[in-house]
Amino acid sequence: MGKNDPFQLIVNNGQYEFNITPEDAAALDVVHEHDGIHHLLANGRAHRAELIEADYVAHTYTIKVDGTKYVIHINDQYERLIKQLGLTVGGSQKQNTVKAPMPGLVLNVMVSPGQAVHKGDTLLILEAMKMENVIKAVGDGVVKSVAVEKGMAVEKGHLLLEME
Repeated sequence: MGKNDPFQLIVNNGQYEFNITPEDAAALDVVHEHDGIHHLLANGRAHRAELIEADYVAHTYTIKVDGTKYVIHINDQYERLIKQLGLTVGGSQKQNTVKAPMPGLVLNVMVSPGQAVHKGDTLLILEAMKMENVIKAVGDGVVKSVAVEKGMAVEKGHLLLEME
């Protein structure tokens, strides 16, 4: 399994399944409009795509294309290998840290230390590759500390905040 292996996309819990190579993904003609809204050209047709929700930990994204909503799960070569070996990822451990899923620029921090948050609440907005990515709480908790501020550049894996 190499870095050029295709990603497996599972749409709407198996309604559609297909593979896309990193080269195919990079060759997509996508233009960022604003706030998670993009225009893309595929097979000679223009489409409007909007990122509704992103769960980077679970590799699951909810998008709306031309008004139709889709839930997409992306399996990379490592996730497929783990499944082939019969192993599971995660478990019931509580996640106490929130780290940057990709390099980017912190556009806004929506929480402060001591603030209670619930699963799905917006924690901060990270701009990466001209896209605004909403980082949401994966569970209920209290913000222990915030390690970034508006306008700060971060690398993948950089600590954004801690929960308790």
